[in-house]
Amino acid sequence: MARTARGALFFVVWLPYMLLLAAPIQRLLVWPLVTILPSRRASLMNAWMRLQANVIVVLTRTVAGVKLSVRGSLPAEAVVAVMNHQSVLDIPVAVTLFNGPGPLFPTRDRYRWRIPFISPFLRLARFPFITQRPSGLKDDLESLGDAADRVACGENSLLIYAEGHRTRDGEIGRFMRTGPRLILSQSRRPVYTIVADGMWGARTFTDALAELGHSRVDIVISGPYDPPAPENADQFLDQLREDMVATLASMRRESAS
Repeated sequence: MARTARGALFFVVWLPYMLLLAAPIQRLLVWPLVTILPSRRASLMNAWMRLQANVIVVLTRTVAGVKLSVRGSLPAEAVVAVMNHQSVLDIPVAVTLFNGPGPLFPTRDRYRWRIPFISPFLRLARFPFITQRPSGLKDDLESLGDAADRVACGENSLLIYAEGHRTRDGEIGRFMRTGPRLILSQSRRPVYTIVADGMWGARTFTDALAELGHSRVDIVISGPYDPPAPENADQFLDQLREDMVATLASMRRESAS
């Protein structure tokens, strides 16, 4: 009951903050600034994203009692990071790990509209929207290609959840190929892996109500890997997944001991 209470308290604090403070600031200050200073869009949105991610992480630690352990670090430059996807906490935690330009990450097209604060933010920051449908493959690749170009020029970093969805058992699932292959080959930036464990029970916001409180999240950052040539992208992804699976297994053995 204490764990559920701490998780629920996090949402009681964060949701009003997001809707009553962050959303109006974004609408009345951040949006006009980006419109007036389009050349500063990336830096303004990177700073805004980092602030919101830090707010969430601080609240999870202080209000929900989450313990967060991080080994390794990302450099102060644009990079491509491949991360396993266990929970709703993965994205804000990952954003706080980037020391260079803030990360874009492929986002399902249905999140483009109708979600307060989140949808306007994603559009304003020009996140790559994807449908994950065969009929939308051309548009998906164009969106990912545009994001990869911005990473290549150092405007943003890129965060890839190569599994394409949050896993149900906390293990690392099979990697998708088409999007990651294009991103890795076109961005031409150093590649890092981020392996997280401890939150796979909180796959959804509903799950997080029961599982967030007093949980522990362990993260290991590894790299850099040299970006692959286009013809070697599939082999590179296979090796990357093997390394991440081995890292996750090692983390769990250490935790058990």
